[in-house]
Amino acid sequence: FRIYVRKIKFFSSQFTEEKLGQAEKTELDPHLENLITRADSTKNWTEKILRQTEVLLQPNPSARIEEFIYDKLDKKLPSRTTNTELLGQYMLEAANEFGPGTPYGSTLITVGEYQKRLGGAERDLLQASAVGFLTPLRNFLEGDWRTISKERRLLENRRLDLDICKARLKKAKLAEAKAAAAPDFQETRPRNYVLSASASALLSEEADKAEHELRVAQAEFDRQAEVTKLLLEGIGSTHLNHLRCLQDFAEAQATYYAQCHHHMQDLQRELSSTPHSAPVVCPDPVSSAFLSGPPSPGASVSSLSSQRPLAMEQTQLPVTGTRKAKVLYDYEGHDGTELSLLADELITVHTVPGMDPDWLIGERGNQKGKVPVTYLELLS
Repeated sequence: FRIYVRKIKFFSSQFTEEKLGQAEKTELDPHLENLITRADSTKNWTEKILRQTEVLLQPNPSARIEEFIYDKLDKKLPSRTTNTELLGQYMLEAANEFGPGTPYGSTLITVGEYQKRLGGAERDLLQASAVGFLTPLRNFLEGDWRTISKERRLLENRRLDLDICKARLKKAKLAEAKAAAAPDFQETRPRNYVLSASASALLSEEADKAEHELRVAQAEFDRQAEVTKLLLEGIGSTHLNHLRCLQDFAEAQATYYAQCHHHMQDLQRELSSTPHSAPVVCPDPVSSAFLSGPPSPGASVSSLSSQRPLAMEQTQLPVTGTRKAKVLYDYEGHDGTELSLLADELITVHTVPGMDPDWLIGERGNQKGKVPVTYLELLS
């Protein structure tokens, strides 16, 4: 235990001195540095892609947490109804309450069935994506990457060992050189001479020991660097594996959207062929150009039709008279005889003998042409 604590102390001291620039640091091979950078980038982007894909497939954060817990407990996640399937189920239940024989109820049944089909397609997408895309990404992060991280930490420890041995050897060499350069000849007594010789031998032995430890540390560092390099070079195979998984994910998405498009086309055809209630008759918008005010709430369609000739007579222009008119809607002239119109602009209109009563002659500056009466509000 004391040896372990002492080693940790040496590591901390060496690491701190390196950060402060007070100690030498063994640089890694450039190729190994590039592999480490590539591996870190792969890990970071894999995490981001995995996390965002999970959000895309399951927007509900509570459901994602539940899936994570079941995955960590190594238990099978219970089947969950998709939101689209739940919507379809609600539509079917509403149709039973409103009456399946009613137009609204029968349409709810039709749309609800197709919503359930869409939900089934979504379920297939979730399953295919989980097996073919999400699981391989998780396996890389929780398996291969953990092994790489472990070996990289071991490589860092080997490097610190190597640098500590280098620093120890350097100190031993300096102490030995200092002792050899300044021997103590002032002491002539034999006892002091023996002590001086013993110190020199001890320093020499310490230097030899430091050299031996350096060679061992260098060999262990080189061996660990090769192991780490082999693991990092496997990132290329990981990219190829993720490429195949990405293609499977894109194919699953394409299948899902194709199924959704097919179901929606079938739904549109079925809705267009389903008989609905009798069409509601709306007032003819043509009469709005001639009526001086809105009809009373109790007015019927027939009464509006009966008022239309009278309104047209009241707004009929004399042959030679002109009036101002406000354009209600944009109108694009179909040929050179018609005048194009812009909503809310004011023009001058008049009639000519024998002209279709649904058309007037409009003038705007030097421009002149036929304009439809239904696009105008005649001003007094």
